[in-house]
Amino acid sequence: MKVDNEKTENRQVFLTIEMEPAELEESLESSYRRLVKKARVPGFRKGKAPRQILERYIGKESLLEDALNDLVPQAYEKAIKEQEIEAIAQPQIEITQTEPLIFKAVVPLKPTVILGDYKSIQMEPEPVKVTESTVDDVIEQLSHQHATWEPVERPVDFGDLVVLDVESNVDGNTFISQKGAQYQVLSEQSYPVAGFAEQLKGMKNNEEKEFKLTLPSDYPREELAGKEVSFKVKTTEIKQEILPELNDGFASHVDPEFKNMKALRKRALSDLKTRAEEQTRVNFEERVLDAVVELTEIDFPPILEESEINRMLNQRFQGSNQTLEDYLGSIGKTEEELREELRPSANKRVTRSLVLGKVAEEEKIEVNDSDIDAEIDSMITATTEKKDELKKALNTPQVRESIEQTLLTRKTLQRLTEIAGDKKITTKTKTRRRKKEEDK
Repeated sequence: MKVDNEKTENRQVFLTIEMEPAELEESLESSYRRLVKKARVPGFRKGKAPRQILERYIGKESLLEDALNDLVPQAYEKAIKEQEIEAIAQPQIEITQTEPLIFKAVVPLKPTVILGDYKSIQMEPEPVKVTESTVDDVIEQLSHQHATWEPVERPVDFGDLVVLDVESNVDGNTFISQKGAQYQVLSEQSYPVAGFAEQLKGMKNNEEKEFKLTLPSDYPREELAGKEVSFKVKTTEIKQEILPELNDGFASHVDPEFKNMKALRKRALSDLKTRAEEQTRVNFEERVLDAVVELTEIDFPPILEESEINRMLNQRFQGSNQTLEDYLGSIGKTEEELREELRPSANKRVTRSLVLGKVAEEEKIEVNDSDIDAEIDSMITATTEKKDELKKALNTPQVRESIEQTLLTRKTLQRLTEIAGDKKITTKTKTRRRKKEEDK
């Protein structure tokens, strides 16, 4: 066996492996001895057919394929051992010729991550701002949620809820066909087509109307993009929204716990602050992590990106009745086009994950069993039923490993934000910064 180590690029080793004819012949003979025991060749007892007869019976290509399935993996393992290569996943193998047997292997290597001076990063989270105006917006949303709808005898206006029958088609094919559909008429709404709500405005009860609208050029179903839709609609009921009076009675209607509007506004303010603080924390972590990534030299094999795309696709359809093929049909894209759309996000995820892993290693951050147990207990406490079943499901090795990774990421991000927000910059860091400025 001859191994040619061509190059290393993008954390991949490119090998060309050539087998000696005798090695291939030995593998062919082994395949013959194995297959002849299973084959029932007419005129011969089982396991007694000569090799030439067996080759004619099952096909020479079948014997060769079986031999290669056994020989190539063994030759590959021997090659990377000889070359002292540590592969992190299965290689891409291509057989380029069979006489003599030559195959190429692209071997993925462990990523390289060289952290920059991440301890020099200094930034602060954005201040949390919750105003009375924001509370007013929440109260207004609640008032809409608890509004009533009353029939009116007047033309349709924006904000109304209409019940209507809709028939529409594109190029003679049905687009929407529905009776008794409820539709809130909102200005500049894009559903089902931009301009639809504007066409309803001014219609009277039981009035029929026909009109045409054009689908946008970026419509998800490419075969319909930019085409004209013919609509025929009939309003069967027009309802007006009646907002409740914002008084103490409204507050108790939202939740009996609130005795008056003051209590409702106090809770709204508290909830808004909690959400704002959480969002501020997440945003700060994002900014700090982006800064760390910016300072880091990183290189990884493409297979990590492809694996992340696969994981993203699996997550998208997990627990859904929709298949990938159905989804691709609905958006008018090929699987390759969808994978290319996901590639930037996958690359970012892999990069961040590798950087966080390296920081955790540098900072000696660990997650022990007690941390995982505490997290599981917290998750169980948050649920109201089937606690025993949930605890059993969460304590499987696979789930515990997933929780461990989540906690490790959380601890590492927390450590990075602590470093970034620490005003006490060390003398060493100050010296580095001063040297950088002098070098510019």
